[in-house]
Amino acid sequence: MPSSREQSLTRRRYGERAVLGIGLYLLLALAPLILMLLAPLPPGRSFLRELSVALGFAGASVLGLQLAISARLRRLKAPYGIDAVYHFHRRISYLALALVLAHPTLLFIESPATLALLNVVTAPWRARLAVGSVLLLLALIGSSLRRKRIGLSYEAWRGLHDLLAVAVLVLAVGHMEGIGHYINAPWKRVLWIAYPVMWLGFLGYVRLAKPVLKLRRPYRITQVRREAPRVWTLGFHPEGHPGIKFLPGQFAWVTLRRSPFSFEEHPFSFSSSAEAGDGGFEMTVKELGDFTSTIGTVKPGETAYLDGPYGAFTTDRYPAGGYVFIAGGIGITPIMSLIRTAADRKDDSRMRLLYAASTVENLVFSDEIDTLTGGLSLRVTYILERPPEGWKGERGFMTRELLERNVEEMHDADFFICGPPPMMTAVEKALSELRVRPDRIHYERFDLV
Repeated sequence: MPSSREQSLTRRRYGERAVLGIGLYLLLALAPLILMLLAPLPPGRSFLRELSVALGFAGASVLGLQLAISARLRRLKAPYGIDAVYHFHRRISYLALALVLAHPTLLFIESPATLALLNVVTAPWRARLAVGSVLLLLALIGSSLRRKRIGLSYEAWRGLHDLLAVAVLVLAVGHMEGIGHYINAPWKRVLWIAYPVMWLGFLGYVRLAKPVLKLRRPYRITQVRREAPRVWTLGFHPEGHPGIKFLPGQFAWVTLRRSPFSFEEHPFSFSSSAEAGDGGFEMTVKELGDFTSTIGTVKPGETAYLDGPYGAFTTDRYPAGGYVFIAGGIGITPIMSLIRTAADRKDDSRMRLLYAASTVENLVFSDEIDTLTGGLSLRVTYILERPPEGWKGERGFMTRELLERNVEEMHDADFFICGPPPMMTAVEKALSELRVRPDRIHYERFDLV
């Protein structure tokens, strides 16, 4: 077990990287606004009009950085976890929309005559480009919010999302070029051309460079093993390269039966130990969606491509006095990687596992977990929603009372939670009521869109 000093230094290192990343984001978001408002400025303009322009520049800058946020840059995302970054990506899009809408709204308030610019038949091209950019932005956000309701597949949504994002930015830059007041100096024009090029460069990296890299590093499926009803474990082995080094609890995006240039890829957690020395690994998947419903038909010998590893759901970055793992259903997958890795490392940390499932048959890995307790300081509690007759374990759902009686002595532990969203919400609320510090609660969520 790491000393208190080692634990503190590790957390501090990740904290410093997180602060640095936030500072870099703010700098990139505000730099165009600050530089555009430097002299030379057009004379005789009111404060309200200048504020409108400032908000417009800020909105365009934030929108452009959305491409960087979604680019899966591992070093930049490591301090936060990719699920937290994507959550921020969704939330900050609302701010960008508000800034963009505030730009014309203030202009209309300052000069009602400018409402005529909304008439795309008679308005100049610079105004038409602005109206088109805003409408496409609304379509982009609306299609993301209602993707499942309108029956848009993830793959179709990704293609549409990219197309709309590029169109929004191109029209916005065209609008600013058409206005010209704030990019009238050559150095300003160079800057505002460089920014969109950088934004589109991130998109090119994701859609072109990354697939080429994946194509050069294929994996072969070595086994397909049934673990439980509708649950399968796939074994992977690198072909012609050493493979990837992952931390226990992390995940990767997997492309199967498709080209790496395809939009179809799926996030799966590693379920094997991170200490395997041959570059091979396992992932465990439950049949849930359109793609995973066919996971059991995958055959040994098929080719797969990976993008990863990603995720901050790992004990390696949160050294603590003990660990409490709370799993629901297939949420046991990343936690199994944590437990297997601890066994291989002969980790003597105090650990507790609370594992909830609907029936005994759905307790994936339960036999192996029971075996691993012999070599670890691990205590296991199973919770069944529909227990069989004679069941002596916990029954029902993950409640505050259940948590309290099973983890009361783990006051210095970190909590790792993975499972269905309702369970995770209930556990989060219960831990808050039990006064567990938020920085000691870690989640793994895969509803990234």
